[in-house]
Amino acid sequence: FFCRGIIQKSREEVASLQQCRPALTPVLAIVQVTDEVLKLNEDPKVHGLVLHLPTALLSGRVLNSISPEKDVQGVTDVNLGKLVRGDLEDSFAPPIARVVMELLEQHGQLGGGGKTALILGNSGALEVALQCLIQRRGMLVLTSGWKVASLQKQVIIAPQEVIGAAGCIALSCTAHSRAALCYVAEHEVDSTGGFWVIALPLPGPRNVVRSACRWLRQQRYRPWRLRSLTLQPLSPVPSDIEISRSQSPKAIELLAREVGLLPDEIEAHGKTKAKVRLSLLDRLKEQPDGKYVLVAGITPTPLGEGKSTVTVGLAQALTAHLKLNSFACLRQPSQGPTFGVKGGAAGGGYAQVIPMEEFNLHLTGDIHAITAANNLVAAAIDARVLHEATQSDKVCARFERLCSSRRLPPSPLQKLGIDKTEPGALTPEEIRSFVRLDIDPSGITWQRVVDTNDRFLRKITIGQASTEKGQARQAQFDIAVASEVMAILALTDGLRDMKERFSRMVVGSSRTGRPVTAQDLGVSGALAILMKDAIKPTLMQTLEGTPVFVHAGPFANIAHGNSSVLADKLALKLVGEEGFVVTEAGFGADIGMEKFFNIKCRTSGLRPNVVVLVATVRALKMHGGGPKNPLEAFFSRCSPWQNLQLVADGCSNLRKQIEIAQLFGVPVVVAVNVFRTDTEAEIDLVCRIARDSGASDAVACYHWSRGGRGCVELARAVRKAAQQPNHFRFLYDLQMPIVEKIRTIAQKVYGADDVEVSQEAQAKIDNYNEQGFGNLPICMAKTHLSLSHLPDWKGVPTGFLLPIRDVRASIGAGFIYPLVGTMSTMPGLPTRPCFYDMDLDPDTEQIAGLF
Repeated sequence: FFCRGIIQKSREEVASLQQCRPALTPVLAIVQVTDEVLKLNEDPKVHGLVLHLPTALLSGRVLNSISPEKDVQGVTDVNLGKLVRGDLEDSFAPPIARVVMELLEQHGQLGGGGKTALILGNSGALEVALQCLIQRRGMLVLTSGWKVASLQKQVIIAPQEVIGAAGCIALSCTAHSRAALCYVAEHEVDSTGGFWVIALPLPGPRNVVRSACRWLRQQRYRPWRLRSLTLQPLSPVPSDIEISRSQSPKAIELLAREVGLLPDEIEAHGKTKAKVRLSLLDRLKEQPDGKYVLVAGITPTPLGEGKSTVTVGLAQALTAHLKLNSFACLRQPSQGPTFGVKGGAAGGGYAQVIPMEEFNLHLTGDIHAITAANNLVAAAIDARVLHEATQSDKVCARFERLCSSRRLPPSPLQKLGIDKTEPGALTPEEIRSFVRLDIDPSGITWQRVVDTNDRFLRKITIGQASTEKGQARQAQFDIAVASEVMAILALTDGLRDMKERFSRMVVGSSRTGRPVTAQDLGVSGALAILMKDAIKPTLMQTLEGTPVFVHAGPFANIAHGNSSVLADKLALKLVGEEGFVVTEAGFGADIGMEKFFNIKCRTSGLRPNVVVLVATVRALKMHGGGPKNPLEAFFSRCSPWQNLQLVADGCSNLRKQIEIAQLFGVPVVVAVNVFRTDTEAEIDLVCRIARDSGASDAVACYHWSRGGRGCVELARAVRKAAQQPNHFRFLYDLQMPIVEKIRTIAQKVYGADDVEVSQEAQAKIDNYNEQGFGNLPICMAKTHLSLSHLPDWKGVPTGFLLPIRDVRASIGAGFIYPLVGTMSTMPGLPTRPCFYDMDLDPDTEQIAGLF
């Protein structure tokens, strides 16, 4: 590609300026050319760049702005450096140097035997390239400028000369080299007597073809060349943050290259994390998917049972120890539990994502983008209600305000079935339907969000200032990760789909009962702008240098509780057909796994090969009648010491969770996450009961204390289970009535006798049916601490009615979510939150107390 337009423009501007100021350095032209080159570097349709510029403009800054992959002249420092090093296959040499080598080869002038070559001229890159190429053929190479005093002596010594002069390159391999030298020096050329001339400029089409071929090869799947990081586990195991800081992570660009990502497919955010562009899906669309593994768990204690550590440990074992390609796909943690009671979700011990401070805090700002987008919708709703209530009822006046740009906003009109773009073309009736949404304040279902556990925002009053003119109403805040915007991020498969889902989000009802959407408010385009970067999964790494995708973080007890569809799809392409993608579902199998199958798999079209069910002796003792709070166990005689009866009784919950997984026809492997207080007898008992209950295998895992090496047996069991027949099926048909779908989940998954639907919930169900939303899947908002609706009811509760007190709809995300019992969408802080132990050193900026 020749930058003729920009060069000509630059020359004209520089010439004009230099007429006024002869000593002017052409900085303007340099900046313009550099900017244009950087743009062309990003253009996949451009495979080669050749700069024909005045010598004054060919600075190192300009030359090195060319991407080495498109430097078909071979003039960048990177290509010259590779050439000097001897990396000829992965670099470009100047085209003329290649031609010279071919001429010498054809005439038998290459080879050792004491032959000497003389290179004359001052063309820089060409001289270096020729010197390197000829030297590697065993010849002595002399280089000289034109004005060297001993030039004549050197010419006599060397039987071959490569002579650089203005306008041409001359190559002499005869005894008349001095005559040839004179001719060239005087800019006269004679092509007889074994004397060859190569005219300039030579664009080098061969290098352009090589560049295009290299680009085509890059578009195909590339085998991994991953180098794992070495772990040296200590005993006793240090804190998570100490372990994280003890390991030096790879540069994120290196990790991306190792797993087959192209440089233009990542956007680095610092040294250890990067966004991955969705164009990867198009590049690898013909690549078969790898094996898909879901990590779920038994009903947990309030501190969690280690699904994240198992997910990370399994990925480390597969890649670092069994040498199988694998990706771990995790949710981004919310600040609510991070500063609350549960802590972060980076894993723990020697099976975690690093740097864990960056993982557990802001990461790349996706949750902040979600908060901004969600609250923009809330602001748009209340502003529209205010303006419709307080402005003049003259339809034309409001219409002029909404269409001040002389063009109609397309989204709201499309929903109304109006195919017009000019304001003057609308009829009075069309104008009236466009400007008056007539939102019922009592029917607003959209809530503001904040990413903090703040119980005092569960019920608030807004609009109390006098400037809001009496438009006060009761409202509430939800936690940000329970927002429908978060659910959409986790379920979408691309920017276009995300924008369409934003448009479908129902924010309330009109006074006539018509659903009001974000499209009606004209805000869906702005939401897509706020979320355009958040849609890209974030690439990080484990302690052993294996890749991780971190993307989306919907709560499992409030939303559907799984990482994004996009992260899983990208990972399944990258690992290759024999690789593994390990993704995690939140909380117990009855919540996160059920929603994974019935919501995420319906949306994505993906089907898992294996379910890994995580259990701990600690949680099983709780379900068997031991202390319900893990902290109480340290002061109890029944938990830290061996108690086989408690474990056996608690395995009723493990059996039930295995049954739930088997409802979907997927093989189950039980992973016993071993704690220091567990005994061999207890671990063996759990494994035996798990196998007797239908699990394909049950394995003790020591990843927390040993890293991937402690999870190798689980990795082998998963690899074996992935070869078993898979009879995947959904739990219910979408065409079933809403109440019947709720009842199916309550009875088959939770073990309830039936459901008890409140009048308020039934009225909303009837309304959703009338609005055409009855065929959506169900996302139960229920406590994660019990199979029932009562958190203190452990084990396998029976003989209960599941109370449905309210039903809401996330139409953009694509599900109905009933609220079970006293479930709240805004968690609160405990008596002693995690932030009590956190601090920052103002001198070193090191974080203390983060787990």
